[in-house]
Amino acid sequence: MADCILEQLKSQPAWLLVFLSLGFLSILKFSLSILKWVYVNFLRPGKNLKNYGSWALITGPTDGIGKAFAFQLARKGLNLVLVGRNPDKLKDVSESIKSKYGSTQIKNVVVDFSGDLDDGVSRIKEVIQGLDVGVLINNVGVSYPYARFLHEVDDKLLSDLIKVNVEGTTKVTQAVLPGMVKRKKGAIVNIGSGAAIVIPSDPLYSVYAATKAYVDQFSRCLYVEYKKSGIDVQCQVPLYVATKMASIRRSSFFVPSTDGYARAALRWIGYEPRCTPYWPHSLLWALASSLPESVIDAWRLKFCLGIRKRGQLKDSRKKE
Repeated sequence: MADCILEQLKSQPAWLLVFLSLGFLSILKFSLSILKWVYVNFLRPGKNLKNYGSWALITGPTDGIGKAFAFQLARKGLNLVLVGRNPDKLKDVSESIKSKYGSTQIKNVVVDFSGDLDDGVSRIKEVIQGLDVGVLINNVGVSYPYARFLHEVDDKLLSDLIKVNVEGTTKVTQAVLPGMVKRKKGAIVNIGSGAAIVIPSDPLYSVYAATKAYVDQFSRCLYVEYKKSGIDVQCQVPLYVATKMASIRRSSFFVPSTDGYARAALRWIGYEPRCTPYWPHSLLWALASSLPESVIDAWRLKFCLGIRKRGQLKDSRKKE
């Protein structure tokens, strides 16, 4: 039978054979990509994060994704350096973690990333001196209170977006890296955003999206710079997560809870330089990639204009 098929193929014109070969290769490539997606999302084991070091440093750990990361890392047996601006919230989170994971050592560092950042980074350096900080989660970030055009963004918000999202992430990374380089191991996770990677534009959130694009490129460059030094650098790209920043209270299939996201996120640390850990988000990413950019731009603009209108109504009610 194989000989018969082979003879029939030989009798076909060359252009048809080329067409069939390209079709077969396309099907093979698609099948392999599906198998890889299944493996990395459901079968690939997470790395033992304690192999990087016994301490993890997390910025923005008092709410949302950062808080969930803190609990999940403590569950994995890591000690924590929690960096946030509110000492009372830091204390509450620390006590909650210790009540659940009593053996966890925790050090709190009060840093206002929108304030005197150099002084704050100096305090971080003092606290981590002598600690084998093996995992860094750069989670701290700010966004708009609601969608607005660039000319409506006030100077304080503009400054905070750049200082917290760009300068804060950069300087904390720079403070932690020397210890990792010395020990020849470490994992750095920078929290990016689908606003900068998944969709072609994020109108009315332009500065926020641009700062997250910086985080993505910054992460990729560091991944290449430090890979041979035993340091894994990764930019995680979540889409919507049920957080205060996203103004979403309830989780759903496509919008995970912060704990759901953090559990998925830990399994990806140490692998690809860019990823979206929560697997339903990857389905939305694939959908967005298949649509014309003009369609996504138009949909996103309409969606954000609706957010802007609701935000303006809330502001006007507060003033009354």
